[in-house]
Amino acid sequence: MAVSTQRRRPELAAFLRSRRARVTPEDVGMPPGLRRRTPGLRREEVAQLSGVGVTWYTWLEQGRPINASAQVLDAVARTLRLDRPEREHLYHLAEVPHSPDDEDQACALEVGPEIQGILDALDPNPAVVYNARYDVLATNPAYRDLFFPPPMGDSNRPNVLWGLFMVPEPSCPLVFRESELPVMVAQLRGAYGRHVGEPAWESFISRLSAASPFFAELWASGDVVPPGSRVKTFRHEAVGEMRMTSVSLSINGMPEARIVTYTPNDGQSRDRMGALREFMRATTTQPS
Repeated sequence: MAVSTQRRRPELAAFLRSRRARVTPEDVGMPPGLRRRTPGLRREEVAQLSGVGVTWYTWLEQGRPINASAQVLDAVARTLRLDRPEREHLYHLAEVPHSPDDEDQACALEVGPEIQGILDALDPNPAVVYNARYDVLATNPAYRDLFFPPPMGDSNRPNVLWGLFMVPEPSCPLVFRESELPVMVAQLRGAYGRHVGEPAWESFISRLSAASPFFAELWASGDVVPPGSRVKTFRHEAVGEMRMTSVSLSINGMPEARIVTYTPNDGQSRDRMGALREFMRATTTQPS
């Protein structure tokens, strides 16, 4: 068995168990029954509702090397009430083709001058290019003023997750970490399904889990969500809090990279972002 398959099977098993635990008998029109030892559905109930054999589903959830068809995975996904990103994650872990785009697993590492030009043109609104692991590939000056994460561990490339989880909460530029960071980790897990077993990804997850118990806890939850538009609140000691709408844009030719732009969500945030730019320019031009 290939190394990537060996790593995917335990991840598949853990993912199925976590999804099964959140679906109650009432959710699927079954009586709750008495003396249930575990939350959610039993394995035999998932098998029955999906129209598959109990032994087969048990082996699938145990991570055994069995084959699964797209039709069977669809049935299991419906029973477990998986949404689109969770369904795609299931297909990746089971190594079943889901769409033509799944074949392209390259993680973009370099940004050309055309993309950098777009970022610069978006100034004074902050803009950045992330890859699927939240490495920072390119930025514009406004992004660096608002939020620039430190390098991750022994790498020279900045990583936004590393910065957010390793900085003390009072110094974190992102407000409401308890609600925002779970979403970012769930997005990371969705991308991880395409890279299970790859040394760079496994090392990153392992090192950040060891360095941050909060990240380790969120990673163990098994949640998966896609990137999308959100309103995030940032803070800077010079100007205070700013509410910014983040929008994620795909990049042709860089399937696992995205441009993320941040636009002030209200007039006060727009004024404070302008004040921050003035403050940063004044700070950097002061004589030493």
